[in-house]
Amino acid sequence: MRALGGLLALLGAMLAAPALAREQAGRFLEYEHVAAAGLPEQRLTIWLPPGYDKGKQRYPVLYMHDGHNLFDPAKSNFNKVWAADKAMLAAVNSGKVEPHIIIGVWAPGRDRYRQYLPQTIYQATSGTPRAAMDAMIEGPVVSDAYLAWLAGPLKQWVDASFRTRPGRDDTAIMGSSMGGLMSCYAFLERAETYGRAGCVSSHWPAADPAKVGPANPELIALWDGWFAARLGQPNGRRVWMDHGTATLDAFYAPYQQKIDARFAASGWQRGRDWESKVYEGAEHEENAWARRLPEVFGWLLRN
Repeated sequence: MRALGGLLALLGAMLAAPALAREQAGRFLEYEHVAAAGLPEQRLTIWLPPGYDKGKQRYPVLYMHDGHNLFDPAKSNFNKVWAADKAMLAAVNSGKVEPHIIIGVWAPGRDRYRQYLPQTIYQATSGTPRAAMDAMIEGPVVSDAYLAWLAGPLKQWVDASFRTRPGRDDTAIMGSSMGGLMSCYAFLERAETYGRAGCVSSHWPAADPAKVGPANPELIALWDGWFAARLGQPNGRRVWMDHGTATLDAFYAPYQQKIDARFAASGWQRGRDWESKVYEGAEHEENAWARRLPEVFGWLLRN
């Protein structure tokens, strides 16, 4: 009987182990066919951190673009992901970061470019940069409608449906490439909503670099003026920017250096209010972003 009891206990532990592992990894929710005014149909993948279902605490929220490329390789474009859930767990385990709910907003296929291209930048361009953008748009630019939905109906639904801390300093937004531009756009245009922004490998040429040309002076001046007009004072806000040096990221340094100088000239303190990193040899792809994401989270979302 004693042996049988031991066997049953072992079997019980074996059955409980997968459930415990899943609980410690957090939980995913999927929302397909999400309507948003003036936009293509949207889709969400939401990650709830471990302990969410058993507790009563409220959580800060991180909104991330390209939600299909965040968690599950089977749902991704290139069979590789940021592993944002694992990066969040690593940042939390470091003791620097509180667990965040992650709202992954999928990109709407071919409409991604026109949804992520900052509308005020597009409207201000002319000549070669404008022609290069027009060649990629395939429809009207809808980034203002996207931002209105993100900061309005979507955030209202998230705050009503989950135990969030809805204030500015507990609301972050992040993306890469065109999603990096959109994250900076949200951070500057909705400073009352987003207190943290991660602009990873931001695609400052905003179109095909081969058509815009290397270090396009018109675009560099445009971005500089855009930030100068919108930055204001930090007032507790925080922004992370970075890029690699290979593939598409090889085009970003002249733009980023000008933007870094604008942050410094505007009174933002590097290391406290903003950070800008260069990752030598890093390419413009999800594996590169996954490798540095725990560092990004550790700085941007720190307590």
